[in-house]
Amino acid sequence: MLTVEQNRTLTQVGKGTPGGELLRRYWHPVCIARELSHEAPTKHVRILGEDLVLFMDKSGNVGLIADRCPHRNASLLYGRVEKRGIACAYHGWLMNCAGDILETPAEQNDHIKNTVKARTYPVQKFVGFYWTYMGPLPAPVLPKYDIFMRRDGRFKITQYPRLDCNWFVSAENSVDSTHLQLLHQEPPEAKFKPLDSTRGYIDDVLASDYYATDYGIMKKRTYHGGTTDEHPMIFPLWLRTRSAIWMRTPIDDEHTNHWTFDFKKGAPTDEIQVEYLAPFKDPPDAIHPVAKFDNLPRHGWPLSEDVVMWETQGVIADRTQEHLGASDKGVALLRKMMFEEIERVQRGEDPLGVFRDERIIDTNLEKSINMTYPTGHVAKTIPVKEPV
Repeated sequence: MLTVEQNRTLTQVGKGTPGGELLRRYWHPVCIARELSHEAPTKHVRILGEDLVLFMDKSGNVGLIADRCPHRNASLLYGRVEKRGIACAYHGWLMNCAGDILETPAEQNDHIKNTVKARTYPVQKFVGFYWTYMGPLPAPVLPKYDIFMRRDGRFKITQYPRLDCNWFVSAENSVDSTHLQLLHQEPPEAKFKPLDSTRGYIDDVLASDYYATDYGIMKKRTYHGGTTDEHPMIFPLWLRTRSAIWMRTPIDDEHTNHWTFDFKKGAPTDEIQVEYLAPFKDPPDAIHPVAKFDNLPRHGWPLSEDVVMWETQGVIADRTQEHLGASDKGVALLRKMMFEEIERVQRGEDPLGVFRDERIIDTNLEKSINMTYPTGHVAKTIPVKEPV
C-alpha cells in the first residue's frame, strides 16, 4: 500500500514532476514513421503531457516542436512547411528543427530572431518509428536492443488502441508473473482448458523470481517438471517477451500509447509491416464502467485481456487501497527501483537503462524466441479442441 504522495510520484509524467523528469531521460517512440511524409508533413503528438507537432520540411528534415507558435500561440499543426522549416500560418514566423526563428515577415526586428526560440526536441528515425528525447543535453544514445538489430528475418509493428489509463499500471503488469496462469486461460496461449477456472494454471508454477539487470528486471518462472522461462521488463516502460518488445509511451497522466515490435526469423526484408488494431471497447473513447470491453485474445497474444485489467483499475490506480501479497514481489521491486532511480536523477546522475555507448544490449532474445508457457503438468485440464 502506498501513500497518496508516493502514488503521485510514480504516476505523474509532466515536466518538473519527479516521475516526469525520470521519464525524460529516455528516448521514446513518437509515432510510426510512415505516418509522416511530404504529402502529410505535420502530425500532432502528445507525449509526457506536452502537446507537440512532428513535421517534415521540404528538405526532408524532421523536427518536433511545441504546438503553440511562440508569437501568438497559434497551432503549428496547420503551419506551412518550407525548405528551411515550418512557418506559422497566422503571421509567418518561420522556425527550423532546432527552434531558431528564421523569419518574422511582419516585423523588422532582429531582436526577436536573436532572443526568441521555439521549444523543440531532437528526433531520430529508427526501426520504423520516429523517436524523441525530452531531457537535458547531451542526449544518451538510442539503445540498440538485440531485437532491433536482427538482420536474419522481418519485422512487424502493431499499433494498439490508446490505453485510457496511466502508464505505470501496464509497467507493473510486466513484472506480475502470476497473472499469466490466472488471467490468460483462452487460446491461442492456452493449449488446455483448466477444469478449475479460479486456479487456472497456477499450480503448474513451482516458483517465480525477479532480479535486476543493467536495463531492468528479469522475470524467471520455474515449472513443475523442471521447465523454466525468463524474459525481461526493460525499465521503466517496456516488456520483452518471446520475439517481441512491447513499447509504451505515456501521453499524459491518464493515457498511454502502445505498440509491439515483432521479429520473425526468415528471409530478410527492409520493409516493416504495420498493422493498426481496432478498439477493444465500445464506445472506443469511453472508460469503465461505461465502456464495454472485448476481452477475447487477439492476434496471437491475449493483450485485450490485459487491457481490461489495466483500464478497470481507473485512469490512475489508487494504490492507497491495495493489499499486496508475496506473489507481488516483482511489483514491489519495480516500485523500489522507480523511487531509487528518481533519486539518482535528482542527484544529476543517469538512471538505469540510459546508455552512452553504441553497444548492442542483450535481452535474452534467443531464449525468448524459443520460450513456451507449459500447462497441464499439475493443473487439471482438458485439451482445447478448436482455437478461439
